[in-house]
Amino acid sequence: MAVTVVIPAYNAERTIAEVVQEVQLSGCPILVVDDGSNDNTAAIVSELGVNLIRQMKNAGKGAALKSGFAWAIEQGYSGVVTVDADGQHDPAAIPLLINTAMERGADILLASRYSQFQQMAGLRRHWNRFGAWCMKRRTGYNIDDSQSGFRYYSVRLLSSVSLVSSGYDMEMELLLKAWRGGFYVDSIPVAARVADGRSTSHFRAVPDTWRICMTFLRYMNK
Repeated sequence: MAVTVVIPAYNAERTIAEVVQEVQLSGCPILVVDDGSNDNTAAIVSELGVNLIRQMKNAGKGAALKSGFAWAIEQGYSGVVTVDADGQHDPAAIPLLINTAMERGADILLASRYSQFQQMAGLRRHWNRFGAWCMKRRTGYNIDDSQSGFRYYSVRLLSSVSLVSSGYDMEMELLLKAWRGGFYVDSIPVAARVADGRSTSHFRAVPDTWRICMTFLRYMNK
């Protein structure tokens, strides 16, 4: 089963080289989607010998991921692992994520940071706990960290859903559409290097949390 790693990146010049180099140790092909960065992110990636898509305008993490998914489908991969560009995820866990997804037949497998929720800032910590509780109660999925960006996706799923969101809420949209489509979603515990990620992430606590909440409610009620 051929799996590629997709890394959405926006103004990640301080971290992207180390992230890519660590992901290369997994042996998986890599695609970096530069989401309209105005720093040296694309120039750095171009020297690393990996695939690169440059989006001329910053459109959001979800938009970058959708470009990566379309590329993976076109290239004939069977699965995609997504890793954030800021270094908060541990690329050494990529083989574990892939192998577990294969063993369980998961269409989405999330790397859960549940054991680290206490290290997160107030709003993010409370939403992650509440969001996980709502997700489990409504869908029955064994998910305790619905906001983790470190995930495995099957191309079977990615080829079957139409995604409309372009920001951080796209990952929630994809989870809920997988549920509604009868796909198998699961999670395993994988500690993040930085559980909160506020210093490196472009996540905006209030507006992005609000959009994720609204996406959750929209698709729960359909």
